[in-house]
Amino acid sequence: MKLWMAALALLSAPALAAGSVGAGKAKSAVCAACHGPAGISVEKSYPNLAGQKEAYLIAQLQQFRDGLRVDDTMAPMAKPLSDADIADLAAYYANLPASDD
Repeated sequence: MKLWMAALALLSAPALAAGSVGAGKAKSAVCAACHGPAGISVEKSYPNLAGQKEAYLIAQLQQFRDGLRVDDTMAPMAKPLSDADIADLAAYYANLPASDD
């Protein structure tokens, strides 16, 4: 029984770590300056975030934050983000409708 409970706790952990769409929306104001208020950029040099896969967004933001992916604009934007901030932003943008382009 103890083994079953431990396994259940481990399987539930990713769900507990999921980001909050509402919190992500509240944290997205700075992102909107380049990526658009609805995650659709009007400038082709900035990628659309709306509708991207949540895991992809998390990985990219963590890589920018941790210096594993280099970009003069994104590195300082991602540097102060906590894991919770990243999860929230990823949840928000992943749940927005993607662009038709």
